[in-house]
Amino acid sequence: MLGVAAGATAAAIVGASALPAAAQGKDHGKGHDKGHGHGHGDGHGKGVPVLTSGRLGIQLYSVRDKVAEIGFAKVFDELERFGYDEIEYAGYTQGTGDITLAQLKKLARDHGLKGIGSHVNYADDNNPDAYSFAQNLTKVLDDAQALGLPHIGTASGPFRYGSTVDAWKRAAADFNAYGAAAKARGMKFYQHNHGEEFSFATDQPDVRLYDVLLAETDPSLVYLEMDIYWAYTGQFRFSKTVEGKPRPFEPLDYVLKHPERYPLFHVKDGTHDELARDGYDMTDVGDGDIDYKRFISAVNKTRNGRRDHNWVVEHDQPVDSIAFARKSAAHLHGLREKH
Repeated sequence: MLGVAAGATAAAIVGASALPAAAQGKDHGKGHDKGHGHGHGDGHGKGVPVLTSGRLGIQLYSVRDKVAEIGFAKVFDELERFGYDEIEYAGYTQGTGDITLAQLKKLARDHGLKGIGSHVNYADDNNPDAYSFAQNLTKVLDDAQALGLPHIGTASGPFRYGSTVDAWKRAAADFNAYGAAAKARGMKFYQHNHGEEFSFATDQPDVRLYDVLLAETDPSLVYLEMDIYWAYTGQFRFSKTVEGKPRPFEPLDYVLKHPERYPLFHVKDGTHDELARDGYDMTDVGDGDIDYKRFISAVNKTRNGRRDHNWVVEHDQPVDSIAFARKSAAHLHGLREKH
């Protein structure tokens, strides 16, 4: 009743290729007490921390198996120990049975974890009672407000009406409406991408759908949570139009052009694989080929760059979810840049 896991949407969109084998390479450390410890490995050592203090989060979908097995409190114990500051929800029960929003909020607060956002389905037009923005906007916003969330969003792609330019304009109008309703309650509405958002309109094959979303949504009402991994898979898959015309793009450039639109990022990693449909195989943060020292450092240099952005780690199918959470935090806490 209280939420729909974001991963269900991700799995439906991405399909079987979203279940790559996770690499089990180098281990970057054994976790941190809050704010301490610097990890080891590439990019670690002396210098200024790349990660802004207080801005490391985790998408709870990544540890859903452990939440269902041992409960939120014990999982939050581990996250606090690893040095996480924030959590992003993917449903508010995650197989634990009955838990109230007040109890969940208190548990997070008691472990020094701030709820930063939540993934809720965009629409289920076959079910008027669906827990989604389109079907139950007031309830969705009520719950987010009860948890004290500054952001409330969806990991659903804007494909509700199809893949034409006009279809995405209609979806953008929906998002503007949800954004206005969220803003009236002091929250920001956001959309989280997968790779398909970077594909091309079926009726205008030179038009990238993500560009339609950016152009047609009001920047004061609709924000973006760039999933950096999926953006790079989009780069791999959609750097040419369906007609074969070169249309390369760099995910980071979107952020540098519109940094104010990206309060949240998903930090997930992948090893490059030319034979994979997506061009990458998902792995633990720090074990893959995505250069997060470069990416985060570049965002830090934008206006208010260190203040305005939150970094949320995620893995859709970790081999060991607690080990993933530990290693990812250790790696990101340890990244350093020159003064």
